[in-house]
Amino acid sequence: MATEQSVNIILVEDDDGHALLVEKNLRRAGLVNGFQRLRDGQEALDYFFGADLARAELQQLVVLLDVNMPRVNGVEVLRRMKQEAATAAIPVIMLTTTDDPREIAHCYEVGCNVYITKPVEYEDFIEAVRRLGFFLQVVKLPTPAAVARESESR
Repeated sequence: MATEQSVNIILVEDDDGHALLVEKNLRRAGLVNGFQRLRDGQEALDYFFGADLARAELQQLVVLLDVNMPRVNGVEVLRRMKQEAATAAIPVIMLTTTDDPREIAHCYEVGCNVYITKPVEYEDFIEAVRRLGFFLQVVKLPTPAAVARESESR
């Protein structure tokens, strides 16, 4: 019988207020997972493709990725992650204020798994994050062994 592993959250968000609300409300929804915040797209690229990152650290991750960020935008981070074998299987949820249908379609074409528009109203934003937290509690990710087998069969 497979053991369940908790999902670790990487939030890539340049807005301090949004980052705080996301973390606080994911925890309120019952997530006790690992949580790490990266402040912009360049920090995310450095994290995912840095030489000192152990392959095991890339397991059981879900990335919450903003689109509009300084230095490197979220779509470029998404593109790079989906191009590289080591990060291609990591689920990426775009969590952004951008609701342009062309941007949404482009993110799905590049490889995002889910696109969520952050509501502008405070209470609606909190409710959306709370629902995301419930979703993240039940999401199933491939085990490291399954990902390795899939990579070898390509």
